[in-house]
Order: sequence, then structure tokens, then C-alpha cells
Amino acid sequence: MGIAENIQQIVTEISPAARLIAVTKTKPVEMLMEAYQAGFKRYGENKVQEMVGKYEQMPKDIEWHLIGHLQSNKVKYMASFVAMIHSVDSLKLLQEINKQAAKNNRVIDCLLQVFIAQEETKFGLSEEELEELLVSEELKSMQNVRIVGLMGMASNTDDEAQVRLEFRGLKQLFDKLNARAADFPANVDFKEISMGMSGDYLLAVEEGSTLVRVGSAIFGSR
Repeated sequence: MGIAENIQQIVTEISPAARLIAVTKTKPVEMLMEAYQAGFKRYGENKVQEMVGKYEQMPKDIEWHLIGHLQSNKVKYMASFVAMIHSVDSLKLLQEINKQAAKNNRVIDCLLQVFIAQEETKFGLSEEELEELLVSEELKSMQNVRIVGLMGMASNTDDEAQVRLEFRGLKQLFDKLNARAADFPANVDFKEISMGMSGDYLLAVEEGSTLVRVGSAIFGSR
């Protein structure tokens, strides 16, 4: 099957519960254009530099998502166009996103990345750090970011039960925080849960994901 067919199949499988983000890291612009010409316009990149390069070469009605670990000093390069940043894992990073968004007269949607995996290599906030950030005075004063939900990466394992448990835990945390919406500032509006990749997106959707990040199941393995 081609790229367009792969996208169509995944969209059919996850609709209407979740939306697909096609993960395009290391993929050439020609491949992205094949998907774009089939009507697909939501792409996720891991690295800012690669995303900026593709943004410059491609049509401007594309929704770009930054899904990889983000360093504060890179925010300025994409603040003018990024649709959503999935990987916010510190107050310091959020402050920089707010600052650069303000310079571009924009409000940038952000997801807070929560550490849910068994591996030490993954980034993310603990539940305590998350709650601390959400009630902080600093967040209250940020006019140019909107916290729209949570993101998590499950352990890299074939143990389906383990992965399901991690996804379920993130959904429970999302629901718990949503129930406390009145405690948080106006720029917090929980509606998205970004979880699930090529190997586990169907599990993720069953457990409540609203955004799945799929690369190799669309474009083939790198």
C-alpha cells in the first residue's frame, strides 16, 4: 500500500476518537508531499531544524507539531508557525515558548509531557511537578501559551499489558486534573491526550488518546 492508503487506513481505524499526526522525521519532502497531495496536512517532527527546513519548502496550510524533546534555545526558530508543542517538560521551557510566541503575536498550544514509562531515557514531568506547574503564579501570567493537555510515551516493550497500563495511567491523571479545572488559570484547557505510536496506536485510542503520532506505519521504517 502507498502512503495515502496507509494514512486512510489509520484515520479510519482511529476515527472519530482521535486524530492522526504523521511523524515525518528523516523523511524527504517528496514523501510528505505525496501525503499532502492526498489531502493530509498534519505532520509531526522531532527536531526543530528539520521541521523548519520542511516548513520552508512546503505549502503553508500545514499544521506542524513538534513532538520531540525541545531545548529552549531552539524555540525561536519555529515560534512563528508551529501549531502545537507536545513535549513541554519544564516551566523554563514554557517561559521561553511564551516569550517567543509573544514576539510573533501568537498563542501557542502546548501539551505537558508526563513521564509514564519504565525507562530512564524518556523525558517528562512527574505528577507532583505537573501539579506544581499548573498552579504556579508564573503560568498564570503567560498570555501567549495555552496548555491543552498531556503527552506521554509508553515503555518500548512488546508487553501489551504494560503499555496499556501506562496509557491508562495517563488518562486517569488527565481526568483527575480535568476535574480540578477550576483550580487552574484561564490558559489551561485540557482537551488533548497525545499518546500512541506506530506499534501501539490502537491500544492508545482504546485508552483515551485524542492524538496519535504515527511514522513507520505510514512511511515505512527508516
